[in-house]
Amino acid sequence: MAEWPVYGKISGPIVMIGFGSIGRGVLPLIERHFTYDKSRLVIIDPHPLPADRKLIEERGIRFIQEAVTRDNYKSLLEPLLTKGGGQGFCVNLSVDTSSVDIMEFCRSLGSLYIDTVVEPWLGFYFDKNAGPEARTNYALRESMLAAKHRNPGGPTAVSCCGANPGMVSWFVKQALLDVAKETGHGTPDPKNREEWAALAQAVGVKGIHIAERDTQRAKHPKPRDVFVNTWSVEGFISEGLQPAELGWGTHETWMPETGRTHKEGCGAAIYLLQPGANTRVRTWCPTPGPQYGFLVTHNEAISIADYLTVHEGDKAVYRPTCHYAYHPANDAVLSLHEMFGAAGKAQDKFVILDENEIVDGADELGVLLYGHAKNAYWFGSQLTVEETRKLAPYQNATGMQVTSAVLAGMVWALENPAAGIVEADEMDFHRCLEVQRPYLGPVKGYYTDWTPLDSRPGFFPEDIDTSDPWQFRNILVR
Repeated sequence: MAEWPVYGKISGPIVMIGFGSIGRGVLPLIERHFTYDKSRLVIIDPHPLPADRKLIEERGIRFIQEAVTRDNYKSLLEPLLTKGGGQGFCVNLSVDTSSVDIMEFCRSLGSLYIDTVVEPWLGFYFDKNAGPEARTNYALRESMLAAKHRNPGGPTAVSCCGANPGMVSWFVKQALLDVAKETGHGTPDPKNREEWAALAQAVGVKGIHIAERDTQRAKHPKPRDVFVNTWSVEGFISEGLQPAELGWGTHETWMPETGRTHKEGCGAAIYLLQPGANTRVRTWCPTPGPQYGFLVTHNEAISIADYLTVHEGDKAVYRPTCHYAYHPANDAVLSLHEMFGAAGKAQDKFVILDENEIVDGADELGVLLYGHAKNAYWFGSQLTVEETRKLAPYQNATGMQVTSAVLAGMVWALENPAAGIVEADEMDFHRCLEVQRPYLGPVKGYYTDWTPLDSRPGFFPEDIDTSDPWQFRNILVR
């Protein structure tokens, strides 16, 4: 764009927690799209890479090299977020920090807040004394919902607003409107969650895959004992070792032997007694067509299914199945195989491929709405690394889809500063995508006749349900 829009003024300090690949990419978007007092912009990170430290110093930004912990977060953040007046904005892009605790504290100070995941304090993901249910994203989301119910309204805190979770919730709404129009259910945009859920039910959506294919390719092959990824390795390993989770649809007639329901909370999801990054599902993306994806746990699998649930009294009479179906970059797939082959022990070295290390490729990230009269419809972003380089510095295609969603969430929070704690599903998807789309490359929709009953070799007997192609029984690779 010849001239990038300035969306508003941040009147108080900006505190960014975490300066990894996403923080590095968000910074130039903040500089481009907001006016603010640069002297009150602070970045906190315990282990910055030398290149990142240099980038911060060249910009003259205040930097604090320290871990944000359970013991110091209040004393560390309060003076930073209240200095000089105005309304502060905490942009939490870190790992091993409690999103809920920091979110609640920021709101108590009157500050705005945004994150990309409900993150726990250090130790949660690898606590062998905690059972599988306690280590789920369902449990983490319930802790956020409890905070929302304790203190409704007040300063806006946007929970889980990256590419996924985040952007994909906005894609679901646009995709649902597209399918509704094609199938004769076109109506004015629903105005609340009950109307969105009723529309999904009327259209006949049985389920939703967050269907992604990352084809970004490095200049050099992955070395042995190195985990290579296009985004946070720590984040991917943590979620990959959590139990696989999915929003559980009312049309499902079968549950895996490893499947378990939750005793408390919204009841919208189940979990499996197996790690998500070692659980495969059948899915479809426009460029590769049919593919395997990993059923890695993600917040949006639960929030979307919960948001689109139709209740009659206390009973859920309609809910779509919803889960991530992720084919990461090939080097990341090899890294996962290597890690699980070593009994889940992470490699000694982590590498995040930056825009200079990638030869070519794209991140094709969208939502696959299936089971309706048009069979299945994928809607999403097909962003190449080549286009990413032209749009903004310091990120690859995967990072750009995340950082631009953070930007959209920040804009929405500034325009709605007293909305309380919100999830991406509850935000104005038109406005958020309006802000984000210039950074997403082609955003398109594709219908497909493919079902999980297709593309099977047929050499061996299978325990499948041929009466309903879109049963999870047919999607899970067993």
